[in-house]
Amino acid sequence: MRFLGVDLGWSTGPTGLCCLGWENDRLQLLALERLSALDDILDWCDRYTTPDLPAGIAVDAPTIIPNATGMRVPDRLAHKFFSRYHAGCYPANLGRSFAARTIAFGTSLEAQGFVHADAIAPRRPQRFQIEVFPHAATVQLFRLDRICKYKRGRLSDRKRELARLRGYIADVLPVLELPLDFASSPVALPDDFADLTGAALKASEDRLDAVICAYVAAHWWWWGRARTQVLGDIKSGYIVVPLASDRATDEPRQADAAAVP
Repeated sequence: MRFLGVDLGWSTGPTGLCCLGWENDRLQLLALERLSALDDILDWCDRYTTPDLPAGIAVDAPTIIPNATGMRVPDRLAHKFFSRYHAGCYPANLGRSFAARTIAFGTSLEAQGFVHADAIAPRRPQRFQIEVFPHAATVQLFRLDRICKYKRGRLSDRKRELARLRGYIADVLPVLELPLDFASSPVALPDDFADLTGAALKASEDRLDAVICAYVAAHWWWWGRARTQVLGDIKSGYIVVPLASDRATDEPRQADAAAVP
């Protein structure tokens, strides 16, 4: 299996891309990239999966948007469960300027054989795609009281928070039950943010977010709903959130429209 993380540029911005490989009972970081055009992104995904290779793709973007206005069910559920961690989800509807691009990306992945998977048979060869939310994932995987705030604010604060995220990725993911082995990986994580400008810092941010996305795809494949919270469903849109082992009994496995206040 391979697991791809796509931190999709919702409008025209660059997209962070990560490929993890499953070898010798461990995950390895095989590729980190950043591209802009949808065709180039899809070609990259095709190159690292190939038509006959089982793979999972986790996309940080709303690839299913059924509602004409307002907020999707998964967006509301993300606020319900994660706003206390400062991890509110950006609302999506068909009136948003990004909707056509993000939906088209999910549809293109389906054409490549990656079916939407709000449910999964764990640890079997398959090709699937899911929507993910890196902030919620980091809260759970790293047992955070609040998100790492590297998206906005003063440049110095963003650098500090991005370094904090990088530290969690490098130190925690290798020691989880589903380990990501950076020591044997052919590609290194972005590092040393001190001298980066705003644009360069954003490039590192996109790549680290893509690593989180790819890891969530692997977590979903490995654990299924045993350690995962699914916000919504294929009809309403859905977001897959990994649960840390000590939080796996604290949250509902499936949260749907009935859970929205």
